[in-house]
Amino acid sequence: MSILDLLLEPLAYDFMVRALVTTVIAAVVCALLSCWLVLIGWSLMGDAVSHAVLPGVVIAYIFGAPFALGALVFGLLAVALIGGIRDTSKVKEDAAIGIVFTTLFALGLVLISVTPSQTDLNHIIFGNVLGVSPADLVQIVVLAAVAFAVLMVKRRDLTLYAFDPTHAHAIGLSPRLLGALLLGVLALTAVVALQVVGVILVVAMLIIPGASAYLLTERFGRMLLIGPALAALCSVVGIYLSYWLDAAPGGLVVLVQGAAFALAYLASKVRARLFRAVSAWR
Repeated sequence: MSILDLLLEPLAYDFMVRALVTTVIAAVVCALLSCWLVLIGWSLMGDAVSHAVLPGVVIAYIFGAPFALGALVFGLLAVALIGGIRDTSKVKEDAAIGIVFTTLFALGLVLISVTPSQTDLNHIIFGNVLGVSPADLVQIVVLAAVAFAVLMVKRRDLTLYAFDPTHAHAIGLSPRLLGALLLGVLALTAVVALQVVGVILVVAMLIIPGASAYLLTERFGRMLLIGPALAALCSVVGIYLSYWLDAAPGGLVVLVQGAAFALAYLASKVRARLFRAVSAWR
């Protein structure tokens, strides 16, 4: 069998095509957002929101509502609770994040355990990209498009907020509103990635691409190009590996992203040593 046959064979199945499209879309929008999350230092916030959506998904299933609606509501609820605890008590933000996301995640696990269902709700935790239906794909495309559009339209304001919130406030922007906007997009993006890798691994898609891009360039504009491109490539490789190896697609997508980060880390070290060597020679 030729290499071309190996590449084309998975595309003969509709579920594989939907899996590829879904994963690439989710990876691109997650990677775009991850550039800001890494820059601001909100990695733990991404972890919190991605876990906190679990009870919303289960409740949506119970009432027959779209999974995305329940997940989005609880994602926004988690953000509001974290901000409320941080602003109205002596508890610091990292502790507030830990309290809220572990409590809501535990609530989701309890709801799964007591909900009678003919559907295996564990796919919410671990992802089920191979089971994406055409309706699910449309929903993911719409949510991803909204998140992408918001990030692109507000990218200059969000970038200024990430680098210098004091200056943003001085020129008339509201750092509080920009932070709230970014957290809202975070909740929306977590919903998009939920179907691909599940609740547990969403945080990887929200952090690894931005961190990898951050190691490869010092310009934020380039990060916004490198991160999504790298995430899309890793997604395609991960889905193909899952087909060839008959393994979990979500896990392999994240593993490939982790391998890409390792390569970016090594490349950054080599570049730094070369730069020092050239500077010393001069």
